[in-house]
Amino acid sequence: MAVRNLFSADRSVPVTRGENPLINLQEEMNRLFDNFFGGSFLPASWAQFQPIESITGITPAIDVKENDKNIKITAELPGLEAKDVQIQVADHYVTIKGKKEDESKEEKDGYYRKERSYGEFQRVIALPDSANGDKAEASLNKGLLTITVPKKPGTEAKPRNLEIKQVA
Repeated sequence: MAVRNLFSADRSVPVTRGENPLINLQEEMNRLFDNFFGGSFLPASWAQFQPIESITGITPAIDVKENDKNIKITAELPGLEAKDVQIQVADHYVTIKGKKEDESKEEKDGYYRKERSYGEFQRVIALPDSANGDKAEASLNKGLLTITVPKKPGTEAKPRNLEIKQVA
């Protein structure tokens, strides 16, 4: 395959309203590498991930657990302090926002090194109708954020078995 075929002038990437042009560029670059190398050079299981988020910001891992008394949300926020994080509970949603800024300098033996990294994130978690957002509490301990949202009294779900109907 000639290199000229990879960069033909009639190949364009349309961008429509509502689409992210960075994702379109990433998809086009993936197609370019697929065509050049004769298939994807990444494992097929990686297709579910969108590495574009690592370019635009950080995405903390979140775990949500529910029991009879409350809903517990934990988020991994390494290197962040309470002043760097905002939590809002409204309309059956918990919104976690944060900003990470890191800067380091080193001057030694004739060289100077300065590194900066910045990132913002926002995660929104839906709460069930049984959640009592007015009594939610949050704590941050060694980079692990824990939000506990108690359930309203008398809203315990009563399990029921459903009959499965065979459709011909």
